[in-house]
Amino acid sequence: MNKRVAILATNGFEEIELTSPMQALKDAGATVHIVSPEKNEIKSWRDGNWSNKYKVDKHISEVTVDDYEALLLPGGVINPDQLRTDEKSIGFIKDFFKHKKPVSAICHGLQSLINAEVVEGRKVTSYHSIRKDLENAGAHWVDEEVVVDQGFTTSRNPDDLPAFNKKVVEELREGKHERQHA
Repeated sequence: MNKRVAILATNGFEEIELTSPMQALKDAGATVHIVSPEKNEIKSWRDGNWSNKYKVDKHISEVTVDDYEALLLPGGVINPDQLRTDEKSIGFIKDFFKHKKPVSAICHGLQSLINAEVVEGRKVTSYHSIRKDLENAGAHWVDEEVVVDQGFTTSRNPDDLPAFNKKVVEELREGKHERQHA
């Protein structure tokens, strides 16, 4: 599969929620870039503590939606809280929905999507603690391991990664979804 995927993340992302889908995408033949508002590297979070550092492939100012076929948003509590206040990151997210390209988010990763104003009317799942936030933003929240709504894939937590990764790869293979909407 000759497709490119952006993983949008910053410091404090949940390590396994980036590394596991990234490996699944690479195993499927995709080119994967870590895109960030940070330069050089970002630091992960694992088991309640800071963990490994990861090289940033592209700064958010260097990319557009035209550079990628899909977008992935890992969770972690700190990461989406930082991304949702970054205008360039929010614009980048919105553009994937406008261009009907697959978007995937897991756990707390959906918080950035609330600020991007792209969850209204969408069926989603997430970490249970942000359920009310998503419902208040107009999403239809369900407690399922993985939910796909017209190219928009969501999951609850790291326990769901096998099902999430499978759907992320499947949606990337399918490509644009004409009924994908913001």
